[in-house]
Amino acid sequence: MNLFRFLGDLSHLLAIILLLLKIWKSRSCAGISGKSQVLFAVVFTARYLDLFTNYISLYNTCMKVVYIACSFTTVWMIYSKFKATYDGNHDTFRVEFLVIPTAILAFLVNHDFTPLEILWTFSIYLESVAILPQLFMVSKTGEAETITSHYLFALGVYRTLYLFNWIWRYHFEGFFDLIAIVAGLVQTVLYCDFFYLYITKGSRDAWW
Repeated sequence: MNLFRFLGDLSHLLAIILLLLKIWKSRSCAGISGKSQVLFAVVFTARYLDLFTNYISLYNTCMKVVYIACSFTTVWMIYSKFKATYDGNHDTFRVEFLVIPTAILAFLVNHDFTPLEILWTFSIYLESVAILPQLFMVSKTGEAETITSHYLFALGVYRTLYLFNWIWRYHFEGFFDLIAIVAGLVQTVLYCDFFYLYITKGSRDAWW
């Protein structure tokens, strides 16, 4: 554990909490892509299937449980609790164009051809593009609510900090994971345009 990874985890957790609070307090999921949230639920489920077989630390286990629980809670809120407020007309990204290629890539490019390793690799690839339905939805509506902007910004900060985490680990531990680094770069690049608008125009006016 290093500072970059710890701060990245906190930023990731902050993004998830902001989204949950936004939905719960407003009693609405307007402006939020249910498809992106389903993809994130798939990501965490596939990545953390080793929850009961591979113990690393209490911190690691707690974070896995929190991510899984929060992702499915968010999906439940969007598609059940506050379903009437879900804007399905604008959430139209074809997620099969993300799931199928990343699944095939996970079979072809992985560290070890075992079920858990393939699922972990699939989760890494899928996470790198899981935000696309949300970004596509924002681009269609032309604007993002303040809290949704904060959520996207916190996610972008999380990925950026994790890139520094990989640099730190390579320099001080000699650890290098090309799959995670490339996927992280792809994901960070997807946030670049939003970062620019968030900073120059302000979160309330972040749009495409």
